[in-house]
Amino acid sequence: MADPATYRPAPGSIPESPGVYRFRDPGGRVIYVGKAKSLRQRLNSYFADFAGLHPRTQTMLTTAASVDWTVVGTEVEALQLEYSWIKEFDPRFNVKYRDDKSYPYLAVTMGEDFPRVQVMRGAKRKGTRYFGPYSHAWAIRETVDLLLRVFPVRTCSAGVFKRAGQIGRPCLLGYIDKCSAPCVGRVTPDEHRALAEDFCDFMAGNTGRFIKRLEREMREAAAVEEYERAARLRDDIQALQRALEKQTVVLGDDTDCDVIALAEDPLEAAVQVFYVRGGRIRGQRGWVVDKVEEAGPGELVEQFLLQMYGEATIPREILVPARPPDEAALIELLSEQRGSRVDLRVPQRGDKKSLMETVERNAKESLAQHKLRRASDLTTRSRALQEIADALDLDQAPLRIECYDVSHIQGENVVASMVVFEDGLARKSEYRRFSIRTAEGDVASIYEVICRRFKRYLEERAATGELDAETEDAAAHDGAAHDGAGYDADGYGAAERGGAATPIDPETGRPRKFAYPPNLVVVDGGPAQAAAAQRALDELGIDDIAVCGLAKRLEEVWLPGDDQPVILPRSSEGLYLLQRVRDEAHRFAITYHRTKRSKSLKESALDHVPGLGPARRQALLRHFGSVKRLREASAEEIREVPGIGRATAEAIVAALRGESPSPAGQGS
Repeated sequence: MADPATYRPAPGSIPESPGVYRFRDPGGRVIYVGKAKSLRQRLNSYFADFAGLHPRTQTMLTTAASVDWTVVGTEVEALQLEYSWIKEFDPRFNVKYRDDKSYPYLAVTMGEDFPRVQVMRGAKRKGTRYFGPYSHAWAIRETVDLLLRVFPVRTCSAGVFKRAGQIGRPCLLGYIDKCSAPCVGRVTPDEHRALAEDFCDFMAGNTGRFIKRLEREMREAAAVEEYERAARLRDDIQALQRALEKQTVVLGDDTDCDVIALAEDPLEAAVQVFYVRGGRIRGQRGWVVDKVEEAGPGELVEQFLLQMYGEATIPREILVPARPPDEAALIELLSEQRGSRVDLRVPQRGDKKSLMETVERNAKESLAQHKLRRASDLTTRSRALQEIADALDLDQAPLRIECYDVSHIQGENVVASMVVFEDGLARKSEYRRFSIRTAEGDVASIYEVICRRFKRYLEERAATGELDAETEDAAAHDGAAHDGAGYDADGYGAAERGGAATPIDPETGRPRKFAYPPNLVVVDGGPAQAAAAQRALDELGIDDIAVCGLAKRLEEVWLPGDDQPVILPRSSEGLYLLQRVRDEAHRFAITYHRTKRSKSLKESALDHVPGLGPARRQALLRHFGSVKRLREASAEEIREVPGIGRATAEAIVAALRGESPSPAGQGS
């Protein structure tokens, strides 16, 4: 690792002008490219306070061995140069958007003598017009099959086209009027090109003139009693209308825009784009990106726009989820590339806001699917477990990991969760929930839940002894379950309902709730939480279970007693697994906390008034309209409610105002 101080530029040598800078490794390879309104201010921020930087930025600085820069005149020029250098050098520490799949396009090869309509993937070719992208190739073929009736453009390969010309006989599509058969001279090259241009115009959204033209020709044919031709034209109109129906109308007919939405977590982000042309969704595309540098939604949007529209067609309006930091310069750059004004907007209401929410749901689903594919890979899980073992200096890979999280709002309804991952996969039948008895802060809550969990483990072990191999094998095949869980008399969470049975004690017939010890205990938090968990285990005499804490803010791994965190590499599968475990514990804790809070909110001070049943409570609420107005009422006003006597009214007043009721006789 290099010391950033060894290559820090001399004071005063960095200009204050806008520009673009490059960090290079010892071999001269560019590892990061950035832009700045003021190069001096931006570069000094890297070297002024190394300890205060994000860990990913620290890694970049210790990997680099030198930094250089180029001064430009404006922020727009800085954006252009930054994009060019990122494309040229492919720096490892810059955000890189990659397709989450290879999307098919409908392509028309206008650069050929006889343009061809086909499905294409991969890099775009010069002289070819592209429409899409589409989610599936079959969707393109369905659309093309409908449009060939009206625009009989060539779809055959070069070999088929050449052979048909040699034998003087067209292919099947030529005989059924779905190809104008330029291969045998039925149309001239200019006539065929005109058909291809009309096909492109229709796909580009200029649909109205074609339908109107066919309707006019149909009426003219019917007027002169050419009914067969009129019927064919009618079928052509219906084919065009069916092709249009396949493209959902979402905005006004004159709306051309791209709708971009993000879904992100601390490590990755998914981007989805819907292409709207003529008010209709013409295509969709998605990317997944590793967040190798610290970036918020605005920075991600800016980097995405630069990479996406570096070569692609730019619409006149782009809807984004957040404004980029250099919005004015970015709009100027995009407008310059388009040749006319480009509007960058964050929709706030109406149809565009609704469409943005739809695209955002797609982005979230894309990110979830990406995580699922990544988690299901056995090789990846094995590597993740080994990386955790290496980073924490464990004797073996942690095949069973338990993670604990605490959830509350201002110390009320404090709960904790325990989730279990075995071999890198969630074991929901082993999840547990705890209702915290003391409300002295998160650290005390972690200490309590660890004590309770492992006290029960020691009790189970003392009562039943070591689990035999047969039971362990059966436990390895436990299934998933729901989030609902019951509670025993001691306040421990029971196993989640619906999963496979947990190990059964042969003597009592009851499940062994806490019989299995983990290899690693993870707590959601920093050094204080990790120390509390370790203290609980030490007091119980348990010394064969590793402990660590995972802090949310910087994704740092803290070991008990260490002054400095363990920083796992940004691309580490081990960090990714720890994050998934922590997020699952957080989700499970919040689910229980919300359930408990909802239950407490439904309880009322009226529930504890002697002799006041549900019917009279409802009558009181109907009469006064709310508990607030009832609390302000006097005992005499409360007695106006049918069925409420003097003693009951006074008891209600005392309960709602926190007073002791005065002695009184029983109300009538």
